[in-house]
Amino acid sequence: MEKRKLTCDVMYFIGIGGIGMSALARYFHRKGVQVMGYDRTSTALTTELELEGISVQYEDTVMSLPQLLHSTPKEKVLIIRTPAVPIDSSQLQYFLQHEFKIWKRSELLGYITQLDETIAIGGTHGKTTTSTLVAHILHSTIGCNAFLGGISSNFKSNVLLSDTSRTVVEADEFDRSFLTLFPKISALTSMDPDHLDIYGNEESIREGFLLFLKQTNADGSIVVKKELNIHEHLKAERAAVLTYSILSEADYSGSNIRIEDGEYVFDFNSPFGELSNVRVGLPGRHNVENAVVAMACSLLAGVEINDLPAVLASFKGVARRFDVRLKSESAVYIDDYAHHPTELSACIRSVRELFPNKKIVGIFQPHLFSRTRDFAEGFAESLALLDIPILLPIYPAREIPLEGIDSQWLFDKIQKDEKYLVEKDAIFTLLNKLQFDVLLTLGAGDIDTLVSPLEVYMKERVK
Repeated sequence: MEKRKLTCDVMYFIGIGGIGMSALARYFHRKGVQVMGYDRTSTALTTELELEGISVQYEDTVMSLPQLLHSTPKEKVLIIRTPAVPIDSSQLQYFLQHEFKIWKRSELLGYITQLDETIAIGGTHGKTTTSTLVAHILHSTIGCNAFLGGISSNFKSNVLLSDTSRTVVEADEFDRSFLTLFPKISALTSMDPDHLDIYGNEESIREGFLLFLKQTNADGSIVVKKELNIHEHLKAERAAVLTYSILSEADYSGSNIRIEDGEYVFDFNSPFGELSNVRVGLPGRHNVENAVVAMACSLLAGVEINDLPAVLASFKGVARRFDVRLKSESAVYIDDYAHHPTELSACIRSVRELFPNKKIVGIFQPHLFSRTRDFAEGFAESLALLDIPILLPIYPAREIPLEGIDSQWLFDKIQKDEKYLVEKDAIFTLLNKLQFDVLLTLGAGDIDTLVSPLEVYMKERVK
């Protein structure tokens, strides 16, 4: 994809409260650009933006647009939108009709990657945790900016801003957004089918990820999971192509994985040297794998290998990624963003490994009608790994309902004697009737609104 050029004095973000949009708004506000925007509702993120001096509107009308947008020459104004903004948005229609320069969020992020030495992490799963871990390592050692898809539990934000020209970004495959990025170091964690409403089929997804990797700078490095079997297809690239694995020998590998005192411990081998007894502050073998590729990217970016163990051990994870909200002798509550069968299976199996012989209840909210339809069999198999699966109605997000596709349809596919299909407001009544040791909340929709109330409920339950 062609690189972009940018000259502007004013930026207006439509959907400024989104986690990715708010990060970019902060970055350019720090750079001295006049930043403002619109979102539907006031949230903790929009409140933080306003406290930092960024003007936010909450009415999707032309009348609510700041006067500065009208008084500034159009060539000095840039409008940024996300795919989540509907095309019939009154403000978006105004900007389209008056021929303002409009970029997608991904294009603006891509522009930043042209300016900075960028580490971009892609993959259908693992990219948020891995990119946040890379940012944590670099922030703790050599410094970086970061634009992340989740809130870091260490620095309580989705963005890091510094005076360095080193930037960590999450490479989002949705809407092919990652094809706007031009990283110095790129990494790929997974290529499972997803977003089939955008890509159509698995081969198209594979092609998209390959195109993303091929945009890596010629003097840079590409790091891919060995088991994806795509490194051979990248050998013609001028960038160095490297592999990582926890299953076999690779350029960067994790081995001798075990659990000690409730923590995952492993040995690390790399071209930069070896480390023994590395502890990562996240549970699950999939997070050991995420740690290995994060360590690889950090070493390639200039971090000293002997600095890695202490920084890794201090990593607290990402909000809603295997987020342990309560852990006691009698009860455990974990919240996770898992919204794809592979992610669900990885999360549930990690819980089984950490808490053997415990009875596990999982509350799952399917995300998107199309994803539910495309991966129904996988969802049913993953949810059957729970002792008691509880299913909520599908969260539609950007979609309209599909005929015949609902949670009842998915529920009927789950091969389990004890299972429940309920509305969100019936969850507590149901939980009062159940006996269990571990509670999971799973999904990418508005199930997050249950997390704090459930944490309080579980603490009361174990008194």
